[in-house]
Amino acid sequence: MSPYYGPADEDRQMVEYERNFIAGDIVCGVGYGLKLALYIGCARYLWTRKERTWQRMFLLGYITLMLLIESLFVAVEARTVQYIYIDYRNYPGGPWSFFLNSRKAVVNVIYYAVLFLLTLLSDLFVLWRCWVIWAASGHPKLAWGVIAFPIVLLLASFVMGTLWVLQTSQPSLSLYRALPVTYGTSYYTLSLGVNIILTLLIIGRLLVYRRNLLENLTAAHGAHYISLITIIVESAALYSLFALLFLITYAINHPTNQVWLAIASACQQIANLLIVYRVAEGSAWEKDSLSATAALPSIRFQTQTNHEHISTRVSSFRTAEPPMADGPEPKDVARDIM
Repeated sequence: MSPYYGPADEDRQMVEYERNFIAGDIVCGVGYGLKLALYIGCARYLWTRKERTWQRMFLLGYITLMLLIESLFVAVEARTVQYIYIDYRNYPGGPWSFFLNSRKAVVNVIYYAVLFLLTLLSDLFVLWRCWVIWAASGHPKLAWGVIAFPIVLLLASFVMGTLWVLQTSQPSLSLYRALPVTYGTSYYTLSLGVNIILTLLIIGRLLVYRRNLLENLTAAHGAHYISLITIIVESAALYSLFALLFLITYAINHPTNQVWLAIASACQQIANLLIVYRVAEGSAWEKDSLSATAALPSIRFQTQTNHEHISTRVSSFRTAEPPMADGPEPKDVARDIM
């Protein structure tokens, strides 16, 4: 029998936490690579547009700030792994015990503060997209009323998240002690609740738009706005699924919560970047999307006769309101969406 070189003074759950912590770190690196690629595409689109509106420049600044914060998070994550698995590999109880007992270390405080900041900024972005999609019906006051409750929840999650970071960074506590777990569970429950509510509000509104647009327009004309992929991307539903898995495993203290946390964090940024990409290329929902969609294409044909050959070709193609002189008033699609 070959000699045993595994952990000698650690229980099975400790070992599983150490395995999943490494796995989560790898997932974090993969997610960072995907986000970096998406960032380059979004930044290129936003910067090379002829019309550099304040919204495009704001989004460029937003995704740049998020990339910088995410870069700091990845660096801190890598340093934490080196810290607990190399610098203090012989700590009594193993690497995970050292991780739980080293909360006052600067690298660990930065880790949770950056994670909290990334989640907060991402929640604010989804909140803004929900307002934009509801305001597209031409009723901005209704949009403010719809997001009022999510705003309250977001403020509550900010308070709980702040308490979570402060309690987690105490020398005598850690992320997995009783009090920080209570704050952390409350924070992530509120944050996830905000995202689920916003996701459902966005999906519900887009489905209403889809039904009404299909009744008034052809499917091909509104494909960018009513497709299933559009609804999934615009609602940021990708994050809500994995955030729910993290919350469940974190609340029951299951080691796989480390992997789900890394996946959820990556999916949250990826979902936001996909929305920014659609905004950059002009296919995302805007406040005036319904008005623009309601203006149906008007095609004018020109007929030429050359000897015995008659040809019909499109001489112009423009998106505009049809003439009002000799025909019934066109149907106002935007007005019918409500």
